[in-house]
Amino acid sequence: MKSVHVLFLSMLLPLVTLAQDTPTSLDERINENFKNATSWFTDAIFAEIPITGEVGIPWVLIVLMIGASYFTIYFKLINVRGFFTAIKVVKGDYDELENDQKVEVSSSVSAAQAGEVSHFQALTAALSATVGLGNIAGVAIALSIGGPGATFWMILVGFLGMASKFVECTLGVKYREVDENGVVYGGPMYYLRKGLHEKGFKRLGKILAVVFAIMCIGGSFGGGNMFQVNQAFQLFQYVTGGTESIFYGKGWLFGIIMATFVGIVIIGGIKKIANVTDKIVPLMVATYVIAIVIILGINYESIPAAFSEIFNGAFSYEGVAGGFIGVMIQGFKRAAFSNEAGIGSSSIAHAAVKTNYAASEGLVALLEPFIDTVVVCTMTALVLIITGQIAVGTEVSYEQGAILTSNALESGISWFPYVLTVAVILFAFSSMISWSYYGHQAWSYLFGRSKKAEYIYKTIFCIFVIIGAAASLQAVVDFADAMVFSMMVSNMIGLYLLTPKVKEELQRYRKAICDKKVKINDL
Repeated sequence: MKSVHVLFLSMLLPLVTLAQDTPTSLDERINENFKNATSWFTDAIFAEIPITGEVGIPWVLIVLMIGASYFTIYFKLINVRGFFTAIKVVKGDYDELENDQKVEVSSSVSAAQAGEVSHFQALTAALSATVGLGNIAGVAIALSIGGPGATFWMILVGFLGMASKFVECTLGVKYREVDENGVVYGGPMYYLRKGLHEKGFKRLGKILAVVFAIMCIGGSFGGGNMFQVNQAFQLFQYVTGGTESIFYGKGWLFGIIMATFVGIVIIGGIKKIANVTDKIVPLMVATYVIAIVIILGINYESIPAAFSEIFNGAFSYEGVAGGFIGVMIQGFKRAAFSNEAGIGSSSIAHAAVKTNYAASEGLVALLEPFIDTVVVCTMTALVLIITGQIAVGTEVSYEQGAILTSNALESGISWFPYVLTVAVILFAFSSMISWSYYGHQAWSYLFGRSKKAEYIYKTIFCIFVIIGAAASLQAVVDFADAMVFSMMVSNMIGLYLLTPKVKEELQRYRKAICDKKVKINDL
């Protein structure tokens, strides 16, 4: 693993340049140096395939969409047919299946009911990493570029992504490992290595697992950490007075506070993380949704017109960014960034669930894109359209996107920007603690499961929280985002090859449900 250590040192080198510069020029120097060193990778991952003279679509997006469509067809609309079963699993309607000692446990699971968290906690832990700035700022960005019609394509991607989540999270549970202390280790690293070994692709599985783990660690430091805390601080600074704020320029202080709370939570592992997310996620989502419902209620007469704009705009050949194709791509992009279906990250959190049936958690996981994209993103889009915050043809940053959403909600609730700021901070916090778990799982796969390796990773993670809040290192975040999407390459290869294994697990779980119903009816 020496080569892996060297790779990480080369990635971190631009960040540890200590010179006698002012903080601003130091930011600029680090940003420029890092960009020069990594732009080739970022450009390669987000390279676009030309569609029209003005518009191209990133190749990674094409792979994600083809994969999601294939899984939807292969599992005969599991997105629809498994929806209500998934709700029942979360509610605990099938918990008796887990207590039945006669249930045959998959040979891939170490012990009956191995796991650390409940179905609900696994769902909230995974949701905490996906529900966030993509729902608040990302939607505003998509609509600003592609118009209201982009919403339709976001909904479609969310719907198709439900099938991808089902496949990867079923595999996450099926091929997880449980140590002697009951700690679960799972995710693409394990199902790529073990699953592909079963299929006769031993060397390929090992290579893909290592590549995925490296990319996951990089993504956890950047997109799952620095980006989150930086955008949370930017909105906090804006709401408290902008350049006149007493917090202006004190991102380091904000970062230290966030790093302290993050450190307290992540030291406890997935159980501690789940105990936090199963309270924060429902609270912040409910707060955000309630505010949106109030705005929609105040402007209920405008809702039909807003939906009309969405559907008409979705297939319009007029407008900006290449018309219909441009609108579609913007919807695809933001939905894919938001729900991460096909990336493989969520399967790490879902792998820790207490269950004997891998498919049970796969079904629970398909609720993620529905909640994240179909529900929350759509509601955000409706509010932005109804309140007239969208100026089509103007590309905005994430910070500006969050401000647009804040202004939209302020139009109906004058004090809501303050609540939104708290929500964004909580979104960022929950995303960071979940991504720290993802990164640590990948780190432990590469460097071992010792306490020393664990504390090294978590210490580095907390340091990046402070760096992310204090600095504007766009090149670092761009690189980390590219690493997140490069996780998809390894993951999708594994998903395609292991789809039959998922089908076996789904049939096994359905049979157990049917057998249980027969027993109940016999009584």
